Amino acid sequence: MCTNLACFGVVVHKSVGGFEHIALPAAGTAKQDIQKEEFIVKTITDLIKDVPVPRMVKIRQVFDTAHIPEEEIAKTVQAELSREALGGQIKPGMKIAITCGSRGINHNAIMARAIVDFVKDRGAEPYIVAAMGSHGGATAEGQLQILHDYGITEENMGCPIKSSMETVQIGLSGVRQQPVFIDKYASEADGIILYNRVKPHTSFRGRYESGLMKMMAIGLGKQHGAESIHHQSPAIMHELVEEYGKTILENCPILGGIAIIENAYDETCLIKGLTPQEIVTEEPKLRDLSYQTIAHLLFDKCDVLVVDKIGKNISGDGMDPNVSGRFVLPAYCSGGIEAEKVVILDLTDETHGNAQGIGLAEVTTRRLFDKMKLEMTYPTGVTNTFLHLMKIPMIMDNDREAMQLALCCCPEAEDPDNMKMIRIPDTAHIEYVEISEGLLPLAQANPHIEILSEPYELPFDEAGNLF
Repeated sequence: MCTNLACFGVVVHKSVGGFEHIALPAAGTAKQDIQKEEFIVKTITDLIKDVPVPRMVKIRQVFDTAHIPEEEIAKTVQAELSREALGGQIKPGMKIAITCGSRGINHNAIMARAIVDFVKDRGAEPYIVAAMGSHGGATAEGQLQILHDYGITEENMGCPIKSSMETVQIGLSGVRQQPVFIDKYASEADGIILYNRVKPHTSFRGRYESGLMKMMAIGLGKQHGAESIHHQSPAIMHELVEEYGKTILENCPILGGIAIIENAYDETCLIKGLTPQEIVTEEPKLRDLSYQTIAHLLFDKCDVLVVDKIGKNISGDGMDPNVSGRFVLPAYCSGGIEAEKVVILDLTDETHGNAQGIGLAEVTTRRLFDKMKLEMTYPTGVTNTFLHLMKIPMIMDNDREAMQLALCCCPEAEDPDNMKMIRIPDTAHIEYVEISEGLLPLAQANPHIEILSEPYELPFDEAGNLF
């Protein structure tokens, strides 16, 4: 291949100080565009090739390990449902809809099956409805696939699974008198049992964040209902979730719900059955408890945060900002680590190409870019209006170059010769993480951190990738 810049139509001008100003040609043939892209990539690679990647140390973050043993999960769910005020409402022959969403929940299929079995034991006819707003590309098939990935299939559940994007209006919201919608199949049920994890939300703060109230307002609302909330001011989202949720409680046969709280290791630490009235009064208390159990990085800040994978199964924003510190609406939320630059290396398989949240990073890889499916990613942005979550960061050919680019672009670094970098698998799994030598003194002084290794070089393969 010709190495003369003129072959690419590139004009190079010498500027003061000897730096080169490169004028790239306008788009031409496909071959010319490919050559132009190759030239740009090579130029950036040359600029960062001497940037050192710091040696890393493996550590373990120690949190409270209290949890419910797996063999007790199903029995605990059924015990909570057995309360007369909750399960006693289920009568023989009733058609009962059970909501299942897109959030990753440990023992998801076990708990869903336990609810199904309880309903059957009462002589009623259960079926599962996909309650996940616009996720799954805002298609019925896409939402079924998400449930399938969690092991929630008709074969495993022993009951029908119904997925539709059709909604019906069930009333007007109490304060603002706006139409409120729920899933068509849920609207046909004699009773509805909610099932979801309670945790801090990623873009707003309020009495009700991620949990049963939000599952009604946005999950059961499907794309239509979710859009009606998200297209209003983010400053009142917490009010809308409560208002829409209470409207559904007043106008639909909600029997109650199963609320889950997980510890910092994503193990189930609480299963709580709530009646409709208890959803109103008790869910805020569960929300408060979830703030105490949620995982977080035991460092206030770093220069570069490297996230191996993001995905909708990890967080609604691809990565949980309560860990990463990258909130979609910083004006309304705060928390997590303060990282000057964030690098995202890949997508989870379970996200099916939905790369929402990629716009919260500065650098990514070609591997992730090639996996990104716009038809899966963009519907979520249209629904929640956070279009900046879909923006494409700078793309580098491999993991090493992605890190090098971020490392060399941290003007706020306290010690440029001893960069502070953290690498995590994803924001849902941060028990075992890697830190650079620059963070070692802080780790050694923290009684909640175990040092598991001596410093080592990251094991890049011949292509410059870690996995």
